[in-house]
Amino acid sequence: MKIHKLLISTTLVLLISNAFTQILQPVHWSYDLKAQKDNTYEVTLHAKMDKGWAIYSQTSDPNAAQPTEITFEKSPGFELIGKAAEVGKKKEGPEPLFDNLVVSKYYDHVDFVQLVKVKDPSKPIKASAYYMSCNSEKCIPPTNEDFVISLNGQKAESSTSVSEPLGSSPIASTNLLLQESATKSNGIFEPVKVKSELINKGQNIYTLKFIADIEDGWYIYSHDIGPDGPIPSNIEMTASDSYEIVGKIIETSDHKIEAYDEIFEMKLIKYKHQVFFNQDIKVKDPSKEIKGFFTFQSCDATKCLPPKNIAFHFKPDANSLKLETEEGAPMLPAIGDGNSINLSVPTLIETQKNPAGNCGEELTEGKNYFWTFIFGFLGGLLALLTPCVFPMIPLTVSFFTKDSKEKGVRNAIIYAFSIIVIYVAIGILITAVFGATALNELSTNWVANTLFFIIFIIFAFSFFGFYEITLPSSWANKSDKMAESGGLIGIFFMAFTLAIVSFSCTGPIIGSAIVQSATSKMGPFIVMLGFSTALAIPFGLFAAFPAFLNTLPRSGSWMTNVKVVLGFLELALAFKFLSVADMVQHWGILGYEIFMGFWVLIFGAMTLYLFGLYRFPHDSPVKKLSAKRWSFSLLSLAATIYLMTGFNYNKELHTYNSLKLMSGLAPPAYYNYLLPKAELNQDIKNKYPSFTKCANNLDCFKNYFDGLAYAKEVNKPMLVDFTGYGCVNCRKTEEHIWVDERVRNKIAHDFVLVSLYVDDRAPLEKELFSAIRKTPLRNVGNKWADFQIVNFNQNSQPLYVMVSPNEKVLAKPRGYKEGVDSYAQFLECGLDAFKKSSSLGVQ
Repeated sequence: MKIHKLLISTTLVLLISNAFTQILQPVHWSYDLKAQKDNTYEVTLHAKMDKGWAIYSQTSDPNAAQPTEITFEKSPGFELIGKAAEVGKKKEGPEPLFDNLVVSKYYDHVDFVQLVKVKDPSKPIKASAYYMSCNSEKCIPPTNEDFVISLNGQKAESSTSVSEPLGSSPIASTNLLLQESATKSNGIFEPVKVKSELINKGQNIYTLKFIADIEDGWYIYSHDIGPDGPIPSNIEMTASDSYEIVGKIIETSDHKIEAYDEIFEMKLIKYKHQVFFNQDIKVKDPSKEIKGFFTFQSCDATKCLPPKNIAFHFKPDANSLKLETEEGAPMLPAIGDGNSINLSVPTLIETQKNPAGNCGEELTEGKNYFWTFIFGFLGGLLALLTPCVFPMIPLTVSFFTKDSKEKGVRNAIIYAFSIIVIYVAIGILITAVFGATALNELSTNWVANTLFFIIFIIFAFSFFGFYEITLPSSWANKSDKMAESGGLIGIFFMAFTLAIVSFSCTGPIIGSAIVQSATSKMGPFIVMLGFSTALAIPFGLFAAFPAFLNTLPRSGSWMTNVKVVLGFLELALAFKFLSVADMVQHWGILGYEIFMGFWVLIFGAMTLYLFGLYRFPHDSPVKKLSAKRWSFSLLSLAATIYLMTGFNYNKELHTYNSLKLMSGLAPPAYYNYLLPKAELNQDIKNKYPSFTKCANNLDCFKNYFDGLAYAKEVNKPMLVDFTGYGCVNCRKTEEHIWVDERVRNKIAHDFVLVSLYVDDRAPLEKELFSAIRKTPLRNVGNKWADFQIVNFNQNSQPLYVMVSPNEKVLAKPRGYKEGVDSYAQFLECGLDAFKKSSSLGVQ
């Protein structure tokens, strides 16, 4: 949805100063100012986001991402009228960066519109946007964008024109003022004309009547619509003891439409051509003027305009209701001021260039598609062993080797390549149709995951042999006929026939692979490349070396066993999808104990099956276990026992020992029903207020200066952890690396942990102003984000910095990177550097 509005763009001071650094700044702000009559102004703050980045609605869940906050500094020079409205295409859904909590956010652009009444034009209007921006992989800590809007001492001026009265009434006396125009010639859209009427009902009861005439193709919206759609039409009265509102707004129109709206993706009520809005009030003091605003938003099929606020006023004694027009010119923003503070530490800045420890890590992360390919490749190998695919290998290869060896090998290679093309095309098609963002949302959407749970249950029982799921036979017949045409096209359709007839075995494997890889736009392509490569290799290999066919095991009951084992795996994975839906919706039905219990039962049942203690409908009786089946039975038993160890209690962590192999499958161990919380050392707490328990129940300080004082007291280095409540990679480090005994012991016993949460919204005692970055610091998160940026030139998390008690960097800072060993080495390197400097008397 595009918003057509007059813009005055400005280059932000902060963007210029950081143009050659690693500081990310994907949101670009500008604003305009439109004057109305009687010193009323409409201030619009425009946020333009880089591709793939979003900011969050003012009404988004504060337990997830930081909602955008639009604030105006109190001043005797003006007063606010109503609240800041949002104009943009809002997207709602679970956010994987914040444990799949449902958020409301805007991509591309959004406008925040606020109406103000200016009392003293010589005083500027100071506004601030406090916001957080994220893409699909990371978030930038909440930050402020400040504006100082100067009115240059000029009062807003506008002209008005008085219309003829609209009709007559035996109890009405009218005096109307029209909005000036519909669609102006300069390209500014104004498709709605508003007229007013004041009806005196007697006994000090008046009806305020607003008539909206709407151009063809445009609509305005009902007063009674939800908060997540367009701006509802509203009659907003200025608070006064001279009147009281009687009843609700009454809407009447012959052109009411109640239907699903494509722009806002919801069912709502809107009006075309003409609509009347009536509000009754009871006047207590006829001598006092009553003021207010009629607010509405207009949209056509492709765009919406910013909300329009039309001021009105009337005196009951004069018995007239007047509307006021809007005119004005935009102004440029400026940066505000405050209590200046310089959080830079010269020793930190200087020593990180050449730290005492000769070690360090990359601060940035990248996508590793290798494992995505391997994941798909393993899926392809599993598909090869199913009864839908395995018997096709010798049959297909023997067909190609009927001709000359050279021609047969060539055709088999073409056949194998066609398999790759077909399955990779499926991955590309899925990405093209849904897009990378939609795929990511699909993988975390609670409705989709509940549906996946049901589908995987259905596929599991199909693998168990209770029924068969196949594509229509007509598809295979048509493809088979095309294959008979010969040549390259014939070979291609032979491969296409294989893809169709093997669907009952490969479909569930492909589905799970695509869902797991759908968090990036290249994921489906790469996973299908791996899957198809595993399928294609045997055909080309055995065509080139047909003697190898003799080494293949014969088709038989073992393939049925493979299908049943896949059925158990499908059943287990089904609960993974239900777990995602459960955490997104906070149902509380599938905590850690229940999830792991299901997996233990499923793998236990698979173990009993492999030992031959029971069988499924298409199984033949097991007379004797082969050596291979014994091996797989014992392997399944070992997996069952391994899963049971996931219930071991870790006394230090005060939680379950999460299994590494279950990372990303099971819900986090803290999502449990039975375990108590850890105790805190009150002596340290009394001395240092920020002392608390952080990740994995580690002692930590949430204030750098408290941590520094304690580090000097105990003569230990600090591990400064720049983190965030909504930082996903911070959680990965804490749950998969910090839980390792080597890492945890070092952090707990050899370091003073200082965790600085850059998204902490707790307000500071007084507002500060960064002397380096020239930006206000209003809350704790602002302060620690500024501390990180001015000292380490980084604004993404996590960032781990080892610092000596005299504030010298001991090793190059480390960002997010997988691997327990490298993290342990990182800590050991910094600790060695600290010990060496201590022995030399230079901490």
